Amino acid sequence: MSIIIYTDGSAKGNPGNGGYGIVMMSGVFRRELQQGFRLTTNNRMELLAVIVALESVKKENSAITVYSDSKYVIDSVEKKWVFGWEKKNFNKKKNPDLWIRFLKIYRKQKVSFTWVKGHANNKENERCDVLAVQAADSNNLLIDNWYENNVKNTGSSLF
Repeated sequence: MSIIIYTDGSAKGNPGNGGYGIVMMSGVFRRELQQGFRLTTNNRMELLAVIVALESVKKENSAITVYSDSKYVIDSVEKKWVFGWEKKNFNKKKNPDLWIRFLKIYRKQKVSFTWVKGHANNKENERCDVLAVQAADSNNLLIDNWYENNVKNTGSSLF
């Protein structure tokens, strides 16, 4: 049975507080996930949503279709940029911590990506947006350790 995943990320201020939202569906099963962070970027949340969703799939080699409105995530994978970045140790690339984590889980599944236009009345994409914004606005914000440590160490945003 195939798995359908919708993801979205949000950040207020970019960088600012942010969050991700996920809708996962397979047959009659549906699961929604969300989490907020106190200081992060929109691209980090878009990518983290995909990572968390893939990490939530229990069975390896599952056929998974990920729907996202993030050209950053989809183009990086579909145009194979991330594999070139990996060969160069992500030198001077954004979000290396998340891309390394992504590649680890991506290689355990059969993943395809489909871009959907954001805010275009796609029911599940809209739901992910609501979840991401709710998470960013919540009082339960986690620390995006890698991002905060790198921002503090350089004195300015890397992104």
